[in-house]
Amino acid sequence: MSESGEVSEFGYIMELLARGKVTIKNIERELICPACKELFTHPLILPCQHSICHKCVKELLLMLDDSFNDVGSDNSNQSSPRLRLPSPSVDKIDRISRPASQRRSLGWRGWKRNSLTPRTTTFPCPGCEHDVDLGERGINGLFRNFTLETIVERYRQAARAATAIMCDLCKPPPQESTKSCMDCSASYCNECFKIYHPWGTVKAQHEYVGPTTNFRPKILMCPEHETERINMYCELCRRPVCHLCKLGGNHSNHRVTTMSSAYKTLKEKLSKDIDYLIGKESQVKSQISELNLLMKETECNGERAKEDAIIHFEKLFEILEDRKSSVLKAIDASKKLRLDKFQTQMEEYQGLLENNGLVGYAQEVLKETDQSCFVQTAKQLHVRIQKATESLKSFRPAAQTSFEDYVVNTSKQTELLGELSFFSSGVDVPEINEEQSKVYNNALINWHHPEKDKADSYVLEYRKINRDEEMLSWNEIEVSGTSKVISDLESNCNYAFRVRAYKGSICSPCSRELILHTPPAPVFSFLFDEKCGYNNEHLLLNLKRDRVESRAGFNLLLAAERIQVGYYTSLDYIIGDVGITKGKHFWAFRVEPYSYLVKAGVASSDKLQEWLRSPRDAVSPRYEQDSGHDSGSEDACVDSSQPFTLVTIGMKKVFIPKSPTSSNEPENRVLPMPTSIGVFLDYDKGKVAFYDMDHMKCLYERQVDCSHTMYPAFALMGSGGIQLEESITVKYLEYQENM
Repeated sequence: MSESGEVSEFGYIMELLARGKVTIKNIERELICPACKELFTHPLILPCQHSICHKCVKELLLMLDDSFNDVGSDNSNQSSPRLRLPSPSVDKIDRISRPASQRRSLGWRGWKRNSLTPRTTTFPCPGCEHDVDLGERGINGLFRNFTLETIVERYRQAARAATAIMCDLCKPPPQESTKSCMDCSASYCNECFKIYHPWGTVKAQHEYVGPTTNFRPKILMCPEHETERINMYCELCRRPVCHLCKLGGNHSNHRVTTMSSAYKTLKEKLSKDIDYLIGKESQVKSQISELNLLMKETECNGERAKEDAIIHFEKLFEILEDRKSSVLKAIDASKKLRLDKFQTQMEEYQGLLENNGLVGYAQEVLKETDQSCFVQTAKQLHVRIQKATESLKSFRPAAQTSFEDYVVNTSKQTELLGELSFFSSGVDVPEINEEQSKVYNNALINWHHPEKDKADSYVLEYRKINRDEEMLSWNEIEVSGTSKVISDLESNCNYAFRVRAYKGSICSPCSRELILHTPPAPVFSFLFDEKCGYNNEHLLLNLKRDRVESRAGFNLLLAAERIQVGYYTSLDYIIGDVGITKGKHFWAFRVEPYSYLVKAGVASSDKLQEWLRSPRDAVSPRYEQDSGHDSGSEDACVDSSQPFTLVTIGMKKVFIPKSPTSSNEPENRVLPMPTSIGVFLDYDKGKVAFYDMDHMKCLYERQVDCSHTMYPAFALMGSGGIQLEESITVKYLEYQENM
């Protein structure tokens, strides 16, 4: 049946239900596919025990297949599995229906988490919204839910009672059928059934039921061994199997039972549970009545809350209108005053024109021949002429044209309006402590509450922020304290965190969001190696081997005598106790602010042997590559892919190495020292990068030769200290709380 046919049929059934013409129980919620929202058609049972239409499985798998074939297009966005897709073509359906081994040979681009190899089919269940593994056989490995299919058919028949199923064998016009043969997959009237199923023949033994259009196989066959009947039940996998599955298949080591025993056990359990629910029918009805009252109360309270909100906003609108009116009046008054001043000044200057105003009057005065009269009038006129002359020499407008003093500053009010929220009935908004919150191998979120005793619990929400700014749903975790460790975060991603407080059923507004960026790779765990190249005369290692200090002691004073002849104290190296031979890794460390010179990065095993084979008490830094001194060694045009890379840190600064091969050379090579510094090594691509952990910002990146095992490498000279960043765990959180 076409999609439109299914919709019309479902609508017709619902109309009959509303009219009371269908006597079957109201179980339609259980008979609707979670993907297409229609009555099930050939439902399949997923490993998570949810059912879905056969065609819906194919459509969703085709959607995933298209997203992998077009990663950069809009089709790659994960849309809701409940969206109806266009009918797939025959070749695509055939491709999806093939086993996984055939699909891989034909270029199937499947995926599976934490795997770089071709996968068994992973399918997003629209019922529970979890990914389920369909196994190597894909759709072919799923059981058809005949029981559900039969119930759906009975549901359809109840609605089609007024529309009879006609006989398939009658000559036109066909008669109404009275029974259907499950072996022949046809419907018959009484006369045709007697003709085609005569007594004394094999056909007389066929199984027949009432009129139906749903003809299912009589025997349930094994999807893995298609010629074998299902006759056992695996208690571990909770699915029917055949004897070949038990003898040498995937269920050989599993505990199985006979089908009759499983049938009896499950039927008893189901019957007992149904009897319990039926016995609680009065309780359920009372709870339904209570829910109806709560719904009505909620509707009334919601409308009342809307009215109150409208009143509050109208008050704000009135205040804004009043302020708007007063501000506009002040601007208009200032504008009028300034225009009047400009008009007066312009009239005065117009009087300076010939035959106008003052000049014209002066010209007329010059025509006076009586000396006494002329002197009497010209004296005052001359003063006015002098003032006009001076104003011409130093022209100055009578008023300002700018209205900078009348710019309305609404930044504070805008911020307050942006934080406008519901009254929390006494539960204050918690605030996330940005200084104590951080992300490393996990995320540690700390917050404080102004009235800590008033909150019973907190709900911490977090979600991933996609680069295309797609709004993902929030994940919620209920917390009893004021801190929480969150694990299983993806690498190199932005996450938003917020928290709200609960007092009983009353909830506070959410706190401001905190954005944290996860490291670019999984965290690499190691400690300082106390055996390989460790100089215990100059270096002091703690018992946990995660902190090392350089002691400027008596040996340093003795070595200082050689400064007169141009020698300097050598670097003391210390490395990690675990090497890297593949993959992407990230680690972080802190350098003490009092440190004079510290070098940190990565080095290959052969380069470390070269450094540590012949220890020296003193050596000129000019001949030590990447020594940290601006002696010219770092400016030399060395191979862009050398077997080590170290950056220099000291005196609260980070010195970025100068590399002529770098395309993104920073203008300033001396940067403030971050609180914590991260190192990212991509062994497979031969790339190392250094990060500011405070903002997860890359400070420096370059190629490195990873042909040998790579180790985290450090070096110290003079007084200094290095502390490895401690992994964030639940124990770490408990320790922080105790502190």
